[in-house]
Amino acid sequence: MPRVILFDVNETLLDMAALDPLFEGLFGDRSVRAQWFDRMLQSALVSTVTARYSEFGVTGLAALEMVATQRGVELSDDHRLELRETMQHLPPHPEVRTSLERLRDAGLRLASLTNSTPQVAEAQLANAGLRDLFEESLSAHEVRRLKPAPEPYRMAADALGARLGEVRLVAAHSWDIAGALNAGCAAAFVARPGKVLDPLVEAPDVVGADLAEVATKIMEAEL
Repeated sequence: MPRVILFDVNETLLDMAALDPLFEGLFGDRSVRAQWFDRMLQSALVSTVTARYSEFGVTGLAALEMVATQRGVELSDDHRLELRETMQHLPPHPEVRTSLERLRDAGLRLASLTNSTPQVAEAQLANAGLRDLFEESLSAHEVRRLKPAPEPYRMAADALGARLGEVRLVAAHSWDIAGALNAGCAAAFVARPGKVLDPLVEAPDVVGADLAEVATKIMEAEL
């Protein structure tokens, strides 16, 4: 049974709605934030498939450039800096800390695994007040392959001294769930608003509307 619980960070733990004022000011429409993040993920997947690695933050800025070009908006250095800074100061979803504490106090090992660089990952968790809950803050940058490629999940298992079959990934993204399952991990899906599982991919055994529900089901499955 998996005893190490890995957590994706952006959207899974941290609330990216904090970026909405930036996008509303830049584009006059806060919903563009979702378009930008989708474009960022698409570019990240392309870089993984074509084996042309780019740091996740660089990919995010490139995606912002693409959206701005599509909408006829000129970006400034201040806009780029604001995006970088705000990404490092995202707040956690309301139920996140108490849910993580429940899992830790139940004896499960907790670690994070993100596509962001180690420096950004550490800053995000520290600024969100969550870093103390994790044994390790792990980054796909270490293997220069972004999730959902199998290498980041394998690296995480190795770093934690666990077999892949002893690891469960928690994420709010169907592509991350698919990657973890393909690598040999278990998974748990946090169905944040607007997030759905891919019907073409095997469903994980744990699904919940938020991290509180997912934590309860993980403890039922693991303990």
